[in-house]
Amino acid sequence: MDDRISLFSSPLFLGFERFERLVDSLSKAQDDSYPPYNIEQIGEHGFRITLALAGFRAESIHISLENNQLTIRGKQETDSKAVYIYRGIATRQFMKTFVLADGVEVKGADFDNGLLHINLIRITNPSSVRVIDINANYPKRAPQQIEKSS
Repeated sequence: MDDRISLFSSPLFLGFERFERLVDSLSKAQDDSYPPYNIEQIGEHGFRITLALAGFRAESIHISLENNQLTIRGKQETDSKAVYIYRGIATRQFMKTFVLADGVEVKGADFDNGLLHINLIRITNPSSVRVIDINANYPKRAPQQIEKSS
């Protein structure tokens, strides 16, 4: 049984259970320093996440997007025939997660010279504010009689 009190247990946050689960899963991430990465702005609406993945091949990297959570996984394969006198370059696997805001889409990914570039774009929607006219001569009807307008 989980006895912790959550910020999202407030009645003001009804419907945010999915977000709470996402925050919990991200807080359990183990090593946030590897691999090193940059996030840069490209133009007015574009972004690029660049991960330094020296020693990885494109085939050993997997990128997925689920519920606004971008996950990059990688696993290096070791050469079983190699005999090391000194081993300073570790072969390791990683998982890096980024939470994307609503309206941010992944446009593609490129792998070049040990750098993985993930290109993102923010989709801008025109203002969704609309004015609702009030009909002062509206006949009184029961709520179930109001039909959906198209």
